[in-house]
Amino acid sequence: MKRRFLKMQGLGNDFVVFDARREPLGMDGATVRALADRRTGIGCDQLILLEPSDAADLRMRIWNPDGGEVEACGNAARCVALLVGGACRIETAGGIVAGVADGGAATVDMGAPRFGWDDIPLAYPLDTASVPVAWEPLEQPFAVNVGNPHVVFFVDDPDEVPLERLGPLVERDPLFPQRVNVNVASVEEDGALRLRVWERGAGLTQACGTGACATAVAAISRKLVRSPVPVHLPGGTLTIAWEPGGSIRMSGSAACVFEGEIAL
Repeated sequence: MKRRFLKMQGLGNDFVVFDARREPLGMDGATVRALADRRTGIGCDQLILLEPSDAADLRMRIWNPDGGEVEACGNAARCVALLVGGACRIETAGGIVAGVADGGAATVDMGAPRFGWDDIPLAYPLDTASVPVAWEPLEQPFAVNVGNPHVVFFVDDPDEVPLERLGPLVERDPLFPQRVNVNVASVEEDGALRLRVWERGAGLTQACGTGACATAVAAISRKLVRSPVPVHLPGGTLTIAWEPGGSIRMSGSAACVFEGEIAL
């Protein structure tokens, strides 16, 4: 069976997108792993399956390259908004997000962040604004759920953090029963944020939209920056706007790279 797909990217965070709104498509972990392989498959950071929705304009399901299905992806949401065109509402496992496409960019309302220890979730009650834990130089992270779970560490220089080694240790720590995305960030002199992300189930990527949202929320909550704040990632810059009690709005570029057909 052959199916058409789109290869899309947002700030270098790349996706294989299958549109199953009219013709259903089953997906499992083994198929995802095969398609995500950059040597023997198409290659991607996440696989996206679009399906009909009774609650929104469409449903977006998301798999990491390890074959695990996850709740949310901000960069993918911008790509889907660009694909749909105009304004749309997208159902995800992490909640409904609203997107508006504008040329080669899109803005997505990611909903309100959640801060409860059981919202993240953590294995037991702790102060999520400054979790009293450490992994070598990474200590006292801010924990938040922005559709998926994140911890944010503020450091002097994100590039000096051995995230390839520490990221998996934090991600799979028993403190996080559903694992966690790991962000290391610094506050720049101009009030912007610089960020690197170890994504749960994907590893280091060029950009992470939910990571940028989580980091901006953490920095604004700690009064380190003001909204809206530019967040510089290896793949480019996102602008995040959030005020306490409100929804997170994320703006940035997205693009369709190519389309093709593959036998499943």
